[in-house]
Amino acid sequence: MSRSGRTAVSIAAIAALGLALAPPAHARAPHGRGGCDPDAQLAQMTAAEKVGQMVMASTEAGPDGLPTENARRAIQDLKIGSILTYEPATPGIAARYANRMQRWAQDTRLGLPLLVSGDFEFGTTHNVRFGTTPLPNAMGLGAARDPKLAREAAVITAAEARAMGFQWAYTPVSDVNTNPANPIIGVRSFGERTDLVADLVDTQVRAYGRAGVISTPKHFPGHGDTSFDSHLELPTVTYDRATLEKVHLPPFKRAIAAGADSIMTAHVVVKAIDPELPATLSPKVLTGLLRGDMGFKGVIVTDAMDMDAIDKHWGTREATVMAINAGADIVMSTGDYATHAEAVDALADALRDGSLSEKRVDESVRRILALKCKYKVAENRYVDPDKADEFSGNRHSLRRALDMGVAATTLVRNDGGVLPFDPDSDDRTLVAGTVQNQVFASEVADVARGPVDTWESATTDPTDAEIAEAVRRAKSADRILVDTFSAGELPAGQAKLVKALQATGKPVAAIATGLPYDLTSYPDVKAYIATYGTTVRTQRVDLTMHKAAARVVFGEQPGGRLPVTIKGLYPYGHGLHY
Repeated sequence: MSRSGRTAVSIAAIAALGLALAPPAHARAPHGRGGCDPDAQLAQMTAAEKVGQMVMASTEAGPDGLPTENARRAIQDLKIGSILTYEPATPGIAARYANRMQRWAQDTRLGLPLLVSGDFEFGTTHNVRFGTTPLPNAMGLGAARDPKLAREAAVITAAEARAMGFQWAYTPVSDVNTNPANPIIGVRSFGERTDLVADLVDTQVRAYGRAGVISTPKHFPGHGDTSFDSHLELPTVTYDRATLEKVHLPPFKRAIAAGADSIMTAHVVVKAIDPELPATLSPKVLTGLLRGDMGFKGVIVTDAMDMDAIDKHWGTREATVMAINAGADIVMSTGDYATHAEAVDALADALRDGSLSEKRVDESVRRILALKCKYKVAENRYVDPDKADEFSGNRHSLRRALDMGVAATTLVRNDGGVLPFDPDSDDRTLVAGTVQNQVFASEVADVARGPVDTWESATTDPTDAEIAEAVRRAKSADRILVDTFSAGELPAGQAKLVKALQATGKPVAAIATGLPYDLTSYPDVKAYIATYGTTVRTQRVDLTMHKAAARVVFGEQPGGRLPVTIKGLYPYGHGLHY
């Protein structure tokens, strides 16, 4: 069925989607043998089955888009209990992917179901790239300042996730992004103010729970003030305990109070708690702070253990055992099959030699089994691929996503009334930029009546020769849009590009597609919009935010207010309207 022909679904219907999409009773799998009683299930398990439940494996797809033999081996031979997948291209493929893995799990001795998970920070599009609903990043929702929109974003995400066979979402990001140069969180955070982040985390955790999807606030106890990317090195934060308590912990406290059933750890050394070990490996952080002081009783899952912050310093085997002894319940293994096997073997060996106690293992496995029972995974482990394709990315959800995008888009500056551009004029528009510029230009072309030209540099740091070519192209334009993207400090070439195009004397508006701080590098531009649409590390582009930005440029009323401070220029909460 074509996207335009998909049925619009009300929010009430979306919230009830889990029931609507459940397969008929005869097609449903039974609970794991022994019934959905965690203690009864635990009593039947071997040591190998227990440690397998404590490892989450990422899986790969074959040429047919479905899980490979290595995925089967992970589930049936290693007895893995949960899966993280980035592979499916469409909702239907994702559903078939999940169904196949669940069938493999059902064919094991106990038949326990898998927890199938994804990141889903800006909707299921985060992992299933086509046919789903792209939603604003967290910072966009922070700019929109409307808990109802944050709730609706979670409901749409949960509905699509369940339709595709996912039960577990690694969202909301609960980090307070107090460091503008943070190279890994950025627009993934709701903003720089603790109260804003805490309110929206609370809203989304409750929404996910009501919609039947496990939410996972991350990255405990906070990744918002780091200066290094934990994928590449081990960050350390040096603020005192009072700052931790006042700024970074409240969103997690609110999440726990809202009923969060899972929390993800940060590969960050928090000196105020443990000056030696990152949170993921620290008993002081996970058992002392999170379990003890904060009273969290749910499942603790680590961030990916092959990230360099952990792997370079401790290696998979040692770190896996350290994390579980620290208080984690599930270790996330995002490498290949050999990496998964190493993690499982490390736990099995530690259990045999006594460096990991049976009591500690049983505590974690009981929590994992209880989580599967609470969310009735075994009862609803199979989904209908055709319904997943039909429902995901439906017309109603896409329309609501665009409304959210316009509400998030922030008009930061508009000196002299450069914006809005007239959509009905025959003026020629040049769209110049770097990251995914062609995608933004296509959205501009959908709105503008006049011709739209594009120019894009080869890298994120345009050369002088490239900038000269952009200026030459600008001579035939009547108006110019230049989109910039930064993952921290804006590359010098992008700032020079904006200034050179501004020097042409044509009307110029700059669009920051990632972090909203780009304006500090070209402070004299007369019109500036922040979209929060491109993530810092992966440069994943949110198509909804490109579409929303194009509409704001051509006259739709922007709704966003800055969820961060643009130092020396604009305060938190600033935002203009036409």
